[in-house]
Formats: sequence, C-alpha cells, structure tokens
Amino acid sequence: MLEIIGKVAKVIGPVVHAREVANARMLDLVEVGEDHLVGEIVKLDRDRAAIQVYEDTTGLRPGSNIYSPGVPLSVELGPGLLGTIYDGIQRPLEVIRDTSGSGYIQKGIHATPLMREKRWDFTPTMTIGAAVEGGEIFGTVQETPLIEHRLLVPPDAKGRVVWVAPAGPHTIDEVALRVEGTSGDAIEIKFHQRWPVRTPRPSKARLPLRLPLITGQRVIDTLFPQAKGGTVVVPGGFGTGKTMIQHALAKWCDADIIVYIGCGERGNEMTDVLMSFPELIDPRTKRPLMERTIMIANTSNMPVAAREASIYTGITIAEYYRDQGYHVAIMADSTSRWAEALRELSGRMEEMPADEGFPAYLPTRLAEFYERAGMVQTFSGREGSISIAGAVSPPGGDFSEPVTQHTKRFVRCLWALDRQLANARHYPAISWLDSYSEYVDEITDWWQDRSNGEWTNLRHQILNLLQQEGKLQQVVKLVGPDVLPDTQRIVLETCEMFKNAFLQQNSYDKIDMYCTPEKQIKMLRVIIDYYTLGLEAIKKGANIHQLKRLEVFSDILRMKFSVSNDEPERIDAIREKLHRSMQQVGEMFE
Repeated sequence: MLEIIGKVAKVIGPVVHAREVANARMLDLVEVGEDHLVGEIVKLDRDRAAIQVYEDTTGLRPGSNIYSPGVPLSVELGPGLLGTIYDGIQRPLEVIRDTSGSGYIQKGIHATPLMREKRWDFTPTMTIGAAVEGGEIFGTVQETPLIEHRLLVPPDAKGRVVWVAPAGPHTIDEVALRVEGTSGDAIEIKFHQRWPVRTPRPSKARLPLRLPLITGQRVIDTLFPQAKGGTVVVPGGFGTGKTMIQHALAKWCDADIIVYIGCGERGNEMTDVLMSFPELIDPRTKRPLMERTIMIANTSNMPVAAREASIYTGITIAEYYRDQGYHVAIMADSTSRWAEALRELSGRMEEMPADEGFPAYLPTRLAEFYERAGMVQTFSGREGSISIAGAVSPPGGDFSEPVTQHTKRFVRCLWALDRQLANARHYPAISWLDSYSEYVDEITDWWQDRSNGEWTNLRHQILNLLQQEGKLQQVVKLVGPDVLPDTQRIVLETCEMFKNAFLQQNSYDKIDMYCTPEKQIKMLRVIIDYYTLGLEAIKKGANIHQLKRLEVFSDILRMKFSVSNDEPERIDAIREKLHRSMQQVGEMFE
C-alpha cells in the first residue's frame, strides 16, 4: 500500500531532493511523481531526503508527490528466474518489450519479475507437525529440465507446520505452507519471497574453499585457477578481451547456475550475449545454456542509477540459488562502470570526492560486493557457493587507478590482460607474468588426485621456464637468439610451444574452445617432457634445429585441435612418439 511521504524539492539528473519527508527510512523504496518512477532513499536529514531514481527523470518537476510502500528495494525470488533477462531493478525486459515496444523503456513502466499465471508442478517435502526453521527446503518444482527449484522457508520464519499445499500445479501467489510461529502467530509462506538487495542472505556456516571452478580455459585452470566460492578480478584496457573471457566463463565453467550482469557495458556487446546465449548448448548436459542462466542487462545508455543497483540485484538472486545448495557463478561486466555510476551519483549529492573523484566509500562498497562470495553450508544441510568474476576497465589500461587497486585488496585472484598479447591475437590475453592466484594451495589436492600426483610439479616447472624465458628475452632483444647456447634456446622453444600449443585457445574451434582437466594435464606433461628430453639430447651433442625438425614437434603444436576432449588418451600416443624420437636423436651421438 503506497502512501505519500513527501514532495519533490529539486531534480539534479537521477538524484531527486525531497522536502516535507515523513515516515521514511534509509534505503526505503519510493516512487517519484505521477509516473511513479522507481527510486531509493540514500540520504536523510530531518524532513529532507535525497533519492536516487532508477529511471529517466526528464519532465519531473518540483512539488510532485513521492510515494513509498515502506519497504527497502527488494528482489522477488521464486520459480521462473532462470532463462529470464532483467534490467538493473529486476524488471523483465521481454515483458517490457511486449508492453512498450522494442524502443527505449518507457518511464514509470512496472512489470512483475515472475510469471503470475504460470502453474508449477509442486512436490512437497515436509509433513504437517514438522518443526521448521528459516532456510529449510519445504518442496520442489522443476524450474527447467536442468534445474530443480528447491522452495525455501524465508530466513526469518520459524515454528511448526500446520498445513502443506497438496502436490500438483500451483501459481506462485498461492500459499504453499502455513506455520504456527514460536509465539503462536500464524505464518503463511507462498511459493515466492522477497529479499532486500543490500542485505546479504544468512547461511549456517562458511566453509573452506577446496574445489576449483573449472572453466575449460587452460591458462586459467592450470596457471591461475579460481576456487568455487572464490573471487577474481579481470582488469584490462579497451579491446583486450575482458568481455570475451567473461562470455567464455559463462558458457563453459562448471557452476550449476550462471548470473551474468551486464553493468554499464556497450549495448552491442550485451546484444551479442542476448543473441548468442539462447543458441548455446551446455557441453556437459547437452541442453540449452539459458536453462541455467539469469541475465541482468543494464547497458551504458540506460539510467545510471539502475547500474549501481544491478550488481546487488544479481548477487541477491545468486544467494537465493546458493541457499538451495547450488554452485553459482557471477560475471560482473564491468565493475568500473558501476563505480562510475557511484561517482556520478555522489557528485550530484555534493559529497566530498576522494581519489579521481570517486566517493570515499568506494572501497567499502567493493568489499560489500565481493565478500558476499564464498562456500557455505546452508540451513538445509547442503553445500552451496557463489564465485564472482568482476571485470575492471581502467582508463588507458592504467592498473594503478582506484577501482583496480581497491578491488585487488578484496579478491585473491588476478587475471591481468596484456595489450601486446591482445594485439598479437593471442586469446585469452592473460599475462602469465602479471597474473596470480592465491587459491592454488587450497585446490591442489583436487588436481593431484586427477594427475597421479604430478600436477604441482608440472605447474612449477612450466612457471619456472616462463620466468627464465622472460629474462632470456631481454638478451634476445639486444643481440638475437643465435648467440645463446642451445641449452638456453631450448627454454625459448619450449615456452614458445607452451604459449602456442597450450596457453592460446581458439574460441571458434569446436575442439579447442573448451579443454577438460584430463586433457590439460596430458598436454602439459608432453610439453614438459619435450623440454627435459630435449635438454638431455642437447647435452649429448644434438642441436636445437634437429629437435625442431622432428615430426612429433608439429604433432605437439597441433594436439589442441587434433585431439578431442573425449579422446585424451591420444595424447599418450604423442608422448610415446616423443620419447622414441628423442631416444633416436640421443643414440646418434652415443
């Protein structure tokens, strides 16, 4: 029920100053003017308030009424979220298109986030008389062929079940459960619930991170892995491939649910996502990827204030599926545009600026977002996680700017994109010298179990070779590679092979676009064997040119295209051929 809580005093872009404000609280949801523009109270001073409006304020005038339902900005959580495309404040864009046309979103348009008419086939899992607490699962519906939606008791509910809806089709507005509270009050629980976007949903316990988030991108999984429940930042200048990497993660990572937040990105990039995702097939389930994906589109030409709200909308939806016991991955593209929205809104509210005009609370807001990631034990006894990959677009590729620097304080993994690699068409353009991951120790056991205990040693060897190559390249730039002894040239050749045959991936090749962990381990083992056996042959008298002329040399370079993920054992045959060839070269000098 809306009530008038004040009047518009002045309008400064997306910020509206209100007067004669009564019965208002910080972060309350409001509707401004006769068009009922959606906004949020962000500043209170006696009977004055500042409201950030999530829609275009053109035509709004002083004296207009301000309405409020007396609740904070919230999202609606229930069956029907998957496969839907929302704007920054959870309005379904396809419904809006059908209502107002395919042009720009009309001011004041309202659309319910979930389908009211659709009937879901409900299967109860609780019986009358059972004790119930917040976060427990009371029933299920099959939301998509891939995902079973587990209906949750709201976190603040507790008591004894006195009635359960019968199995069968129901709409989300029907009552699913009646509970007698601990104080004797009656609680009705529907098939959906609402939750404030700026308040983290509670969990039973936070758990240590021990599982890797497999992405199918070799440079990530092998050199700079992210854990399930972990956080990573992807900084890079214009055109270095941030969005491409996030698209690849959304397509191929082994999370159960994907939440893709297009936060202030160019419209053509978001259009590419919206056009391509419905046609993509999940490599593990062979089902359409959209059946486990939720998209939040808030492009650079949409209202700037909604950009600020979009990441909170996305993380709250992710927490809801985490509480059901799913592993969720969030792609935020990009947090720089979100920070720019903060800067613009802060400036219009005449707050004191800090570094480069960003508000002083920028680090706090970044921390609040990334700290909502993690692996947890839910109140239903399951394990769920939220993994966050946030892109950062530093102006001019300057990683010392505030958003990049503050973000690095709150994440444990960095995939730094390199301009020279991007210009050389090396994809993914992740720098192996500037990137790092602090999750390696925590996920080592998982990789060791799948590599017969070799993964740690292989990874250390290739990283050492890359460091040696970085130093040798300084000499090569001055005097050329020919002056180096072959014992050092084999380092350069091995690293060049590693870059071309392992680190570089072709996202348009049906085989190379995704690489399984088993194939990654075998490929890495072959490349390390080439170095160790080649070094032994050189010490016996062979030269680098003889090693490069071996037929197996080209086999190794082509294995990422020629060996499918279903036949990793074919790499063993290449490895055996390598050993025979190197043995023959060595015998020539005995």
